[in-house]
Amino acid sequence: MKYVVNGIEYDVIIEKKNNKNTYIRVKEDLKIYVTTNYFVSKGYIKQLLDNNYESIKKMIDKNKSRQEKNNYFYYLGKKYDVIIVPTFDIDITEDKIFVKSNDYLNKWLKKQTERLYEERLDYIYSLFKEDIPYPKLRIRKMKTRWGVCNRKDKIVTLNSELIKYGINQIDYVIVHELSHFIYFDHSKNFWNQVMKYCPNYKEIRKTLREG
Repeated sequence: MKYVVNGIEYDVIIEKKNNKNTYIRVKEDLKIYVTTNYFVSKGYIKQLLDNNYESIKKMIDKNKSRQEKNNYFYYLGKKYDVIIVPTFDIDITEDKIFVKSNDYLNKWLKKQTERLYEERLDYIYSLFKEDIPYPKLRIRKMKTRWGVCNRKDKIVTLNSELIKYGINQIDYVIVHELSHFIYFDHSKNFWNQVMKYCPNYKEIRKTLREG
């Protein structure tokens, strides 16, 4: 089955199970996956896709944006062309990075990520008036979360992919995770706490959701 979004034809993969409900997802391969009951017809699925056209379009756009970030080099919200040249150091211009190898670039990026995350954690922590522990920082790549707060072990884990975004996004995630030392849920009180140190958090969350 095929489905057209913005004039482009996409494959629709229908997965039939003993489900009561029908679910629509767009994965990284940009195929539309429909999980539904054995007795649901293709006509009903087509109608369902039409009814959820805007949501499907957003899912496709989000995955395309993520693919672009994976295919290009992004650093602190800017896209750079990577130019491999015989050099002993990294030279960054307005839109280009000159480096001797991709391996060297990845090692440089890892060091920059560690340095910057530690600096931002220090700064954001200093803003908090509440009595919260200074957490141990961990950095790792995560598929579904930008940050994790472990209150028991006093650890904040930040997604290494955040380095592709701007300082505002990094700071928001740190504020979010530090706020979990005060409110572990996502209640109204929690979001008021986040707003105290990141007033435009809703706008920043939107940029992160959109990829």
